[in-house]
Amino acid sequence: MYQRGHSQLLKGILPSILLFHSLVINYSAAMSSDDLASVDYQVFGRVQGVFFRKYTQAEGKRLGLVGWVQNTPAGTVQGQLQGPRHQVKVMQDWLTSTGSPKSQIIKAEFKNEKKIDGLEHTAFKIVRP
Repeated sequence: MYQRGHSQLLKGILPSILLFHSLVINYSAAMSSDDLASVDYQVFGRVQGVFFRKYTQAEGKRLGLVGWVQNTPAGTVQGQLQGPRHQVKVMQDWLTSTGSPKSQIIKAEFKNEKKIDGLEHTAFKIVRP
């Protein structure tokens, strides 16, 4: 009886284990085929007082990126993005054209874009000046 119950349990969870294994392999392949990139950014417009940093952090996390975001004394928002190059590009587009719902982006500038061998951050943080 123990073997039969054990066998049924394995039959029930084996497809889930195989799916998980497949996802891990596909994720690993995607990470290795997509270079890691780092870029600094600054966003101009109505980007302070409209939850821009919070939305930027959430979008960065959703895309699997790490880095930081902060307000500047000049009324802009600046930061750094790191992660798979394709996801960094998606985030650059988001910073250029979307932002938080109440923001009004005039422009976004990107500097110091480079390939990196490893991530220099462990999370996507809101930095307070």
